[in-house]
Amino acid sequence: MAKTIFITGASKGFGKIWAKAFLERGDNVIATARNLDNLDDLVQKYGERVFPIQLDVNDRDAIFAAVQKGKDYFGRIDVLINNAGFGLFGAVEETTEKQARDQMETNFFGLLWVTQAIIPIMREQKSGHIIQLSSVLGVVTFPTLGLYNASKFAVEGLTESLVQEVAPFGIKVSMLEPNAFSTDWGGSSAVHTESNPLYEKVKADLFASFTPDFFGDPTTTTAAVLKLVDSENPPLRLFLGKIAYPAVKQNYEARWAEWNEWKQVSDEAHGF
Repeated sequence: MAKTIFITGASKGFGKIWAKAFLERGDNVIATARNLDNLDDLVQKYGERVFPIQLDVNDRDAIFAAVQKGKDYFGRIDVLINNAGFGLFGAVEETTEKQARDQMETNFFGLLWVTQAIIPIMREQKSGHIIQLSSVLGVVTFPTLGLYNASKFAVEGLTESLVQEVAPFGIKVSMLEPNAFSTDWGGSSAVHTESNPLYEKVKADLFASFTPDFFGDPTTTTAAVLKLVDSENPPLRLFLGKIAYPAVKQNYEARWAEWNEWKQVSDEAHGF
C-alpha cells in the first residue's frame, strides 16, 4: 500500500533524493522547501502524487498550516521525515549570537515545531512514523562544529523522550544518523564563522584526518531509508555510512573507561 510521506527540506540533498525514491516506488510525497522552483522537476514528473508547499521551518504557525494542508490533500500522513537543517562551521569562540540562535532555531526548534504539528494527526490515525534527521555528530563530536553538534545533541534528547511518549498512540519514532556525505551540507547551504587564526591548526588537523572514502555517496542511502520506513519494528537510531559505527564505538568505549575510572567518586557523591 502506498504511503504518504511529509518531508521538510526537500529541495536538495537527502530530502530531494529520498523524495524521488518514495515517488519512484509509488508513494505520495508532501515536499516542503523555501524555494518551490527547486521542486518543479518532481511535480512535472510525478504530478498529483507530489504536493509542494513553500515553508520556512522557523515559522511555527506556517508549519502547522502546512501539515494540515498536506493532510487535507492526501487524507493522511504516514511518515514524517524531519530533514530541514544546515551546518554551522566554526569554533565555539568564533560563533556570534545570531549564528548560534539561527542554528538552534532551524535544526532544533524547526524540527520540534514540525513534530508537534504532526503528532495529533498520527494520534488520530493510531499510526505513523516520525523520522528525525539527526547526525552521527549528535552522538559524537568534531571540533569546530560545536553549535551543529549541540543542535543535534538536542534532537537526540528530545527524540529519546518522544519515543516513550507517543508509543501508546501507535506512533513509531526513529533517528537517522548519517556520517559525512557528499551533499550540499558543507557547500552553499553552510554558514561559516569569521575565522580566528588561533583555531587554524585545529581546523587544518580535522580536514587532514579525512580519508578519500570519508564522504559517502548520498544516492546510496535510499535503500536504507526505504527499509526503515517499511519496518514493522524500526530502530530508534539507524547509522548511515560506514564511518559512523566505528566512530561511535570508539567514542563510547573511551567514555565507559573514563566513567569506570571515576565510578567510586560518583558513588560517594550520592551520600549514602
